[in-house]
Amino acid sequence: MKALCWEGVNELAVERVPDPQIINAQDAIVKVSLSTTCGSDLHLLGGYVPAMRAGDVIGHEFVGEIVEVGSEVRRHQVGDRVVVCSIIGCGRCWHCEHDMWSLCENSNTTPGITDMLWGGDTAGIFGYSHAMGGYRGSHAEYIRVPYVDYGAFAVPHGVDDMNALFASDSAPTGWMGADLGGVRPGDVVAVWGCGAVGQMAARASTLLGAARVIAIDRYPERMAMTERHVGAETIDYTRTDVVAELKERTGGRGPDVCIEAVGLEADSPGPQKVYDKAKQRMGLEQDRPIAVREAIYACRKGGSVFILGVFTGLVDKFPLGAMMNKGLTVRGAQQHGHRYIPKLLDLMDKGELRAAHLATHTMSLDDGPRGYDMFKNKKDGCVRAVFRPWA
Repeated sequence: MKALCWEGVNELAVERVPDPQIINAQDAIVKVSLSTTCGSDLHLLGGYVPAMRAGDVIGHEFVGEIVEVGSEVRRHQVGDRVVVCSIIGCGRCWHCEHDMWSLCENSNTTPGITDMLWGGDTAGIFGYSHAMGGYRGSHAEYIRVPYVDYGAFAVPHGVDDMNALFASDSAPTGWMGADLGGVRPGDVVAVWGCGAVGQMAARASTLLGAARVIAIDRYPERMAMTERHVGAETIDYTRTDVVAELKERTGGRGPDVCIEAVGLEADSPGPQKVYDKAKQRMGLEQDRPIAVREAIYACRKGGSVFILGVFTGLVDKFPLGAMMNKGLTVRGAQQHGHRYIPKLLDLMDKGELRAAHLATHTMSLDDGPRGYDMFKNKKDGCVRAVFRPWA
């Protein structure tokens, strides 16, 4: 079959790879209808995520049709149109049973790497390095889905593929940030990043009752999209001091909840970008926590900060004193999508949540390298490139 493969730092190629096969009785084979780029994929391209190998199929956000099932599959059958969570959960371990699916104890088939890095193994993720199980990704014609009874969700008839696509990762990730960040009716919420996850976090905050949502970015087209489709206020961080601006807009107090949806390649117009980038390139720190620092300083005393962006290792100049003395709650996680996807599909079916506008560029899988170039370099206002493997 045809697939988009990682071949080295900033190198992608469309190649022929073997068709996936049923390996375990709880597997299914899904024919991919749509698959999209994700900001966390850019960390793979940039070489920031360990344990990538030449020829690895990337991609983790997808929708498709089940074409084959294993003998122990009970909740799905051939012909089902499904959206599949990017996180792979077994459904039976202690963490899955407690709705902490990205901490699954059984789905990472290469345990040890993450234990060494972070002090504990995490769940497997489609197309996201051998540290996360070495699973083939979704930028392909077909994909093997382990534990399909838990990780795949039937798409309601009233939800089209383009909206359902973002229920795989972007929408549940954003919803988790608002939910576990503790957004309550009447809150003021600040979201760093106007990409797909940031927009979904902003929309989730509104649906959870936030009185005001303020999103921070620098790309005019993304900010305009967030204002138009999500209804959030925006701040261009290149034109103002974000912390001062947020405090001014909140009567000097700061946002109740701050959600970081940027990750380890955060940008800044100031000297901290030069500092962090230099230390990152020298291997003295793995990640650039610019947006996290800003969120901690901006958040009101006693407020909550949730980290949605992907980070891989150690950071420098983490404001631990501000976090402790301001009495902040700081949390983070890979998405527990299984917890949220059914609710999100229901909201999409009711017309209360829309995500199709995020797909600014749709193309064939053959154009995958071009799509990632547009996505990475923000060409032509690209928010997400979506691939049609069968186009």
